[in-house]
Amino acid sequence: MLFEFLILEGAQAGLSWETILAKRENYRAALAEFDVERVAAFDARDVARLMNDAGIVRNRLKVDAAIENARAILALRAETGSSLAAYFWAFVHGRPIVNRRATPGELPASTPLSEAISKDLRKRGFRFVGPTIVYSFMQAIGMVDDHLASCFRAERLKAKCKAGR
Repeated sequence: MLFEFLILEGAQAGLSWETILAKRENYRAALAEFDVERVAAFDARDVARLMNDAGIVRNRLKVDAAIENARAILALRAETGSSLAAYFWAFVHGRPIVNRRATPGELPASTPLSEAISKDLRKRGFRFVGPTIVYSFMQAIGMVDDHLASCFRAERLKAKCKAGR
């Protein structure tokens, strides 16, 4: 699932989330249900197929990035012996960062942590993983909880954290 989130976050760059979410099922079909091993094995024929698939964003850089990111995940696994989840969660010591800002205007597009993760990912061969994309990814997977203090979900999430869930 993290591979899916990473690819969709990158695909969204410059576009609306509505556009990407409308294409999510098409991405699943086009990218072998986001199977990392299968996508890492994609070749020039697969790239041509993807570039002709109107159901996804047909941006060559984003298509290439999906394949390269799958390969980078396999390399990360081989190097560290751990999962993509373990890699990301190690940056926050296994615990989400909880922010309770007052207004949407206080929400950052990126943080020093997303910049550090972005830099490390790029060093490892990942693409379309700039600090803003990484921060959005961190929010999407729960590494960062940016619900506003006034949000009804903030109290519910706080209660869950205290209960250890």
